[in-house]
Amino acid sequence: MDSLLAEAVELLKHSHYTTAFTGAGISVESGIPPFRGATGLWSKYDPIVLDINYFHSNPLESWKVIKEIFYDFFGKAKPNRAHKILAAMEQQGLLKNIITQNIDNLHQEAGSNEVYEFHGNSRELVCTKCSKRFSMHEIDFDNLPVTCDKCGGLVKPDFIFFGEGIPSEAYSKSLAAAENADVFLVIGTTGEIMPAGQIPIIAKNNGAKIIEINVEPSNYTYHITDVFLKGKASEMMAKLFLE
Repeated sequence: MDSLLAEAVELLKHSHYTTAFTGAGISVESGIPPFRGATGLWSKYDPIVLDINYFHSNPLESWKVIKEIFYDFFGKAKPNRAHKILAAMEQQGLLKNIITQNIDNLHQEAGSNEVYEFHGNSRELVCTKCSKRFSMHEIDFDNLPVTCDKCGGLVKPDFIFFGEGIPSEAYSKSLAAAENADVFLVIGTTGEIMPAGQIPIIAKNNGAKIIEINVEPSNYTYHITDVFLKGKASEMMAKLFLE
């Protein structure tokens, strides 16, 4: 492990453009469970509640689960050491940007500014009828389903439901980062979710060195990863930056 850490440190030290690509694994240490796996959220909840057609047909049923997962539970999570180290890297000019599949806003709360939210975020909501936008702090989650105070339309969290497309700005910025990066830091993602899972592959195909931090090997480990650091995100990030 020491030689792998040293190799990763050297890559980062000589990088001119480092991008981080984060998944559910970076937020597990903040108390947010992954969606998939034996202990994932979909073992407790039916994912149909986040299907866009189901949401429109059964808004109350969907909103009950959305409130419980994303606003009662996720809302209490705080950034962990890994989030904070990435923010410090950006402030020190060592990290250009973060592409995240997470919708929990923890990168921004930790102090990161250049964050491309591939799947949107839960802190903002949008009216499906008139497109008025809301902060989560403006919403009365005791009155469900959430409706717009302007037009009465159904309001949804501004993250991607099943059946929706990736936000165009986040997608284009993520592609540009993948094409420009010479070091690509993959943290806490299995690479199973598409099209997000293609982003590190695009980086690799454009010449980036891939440093991967994961508790277990992923779809990337034996195919595109140059340096695999097995362990929790906060522990490995702290070792990389001697915190």
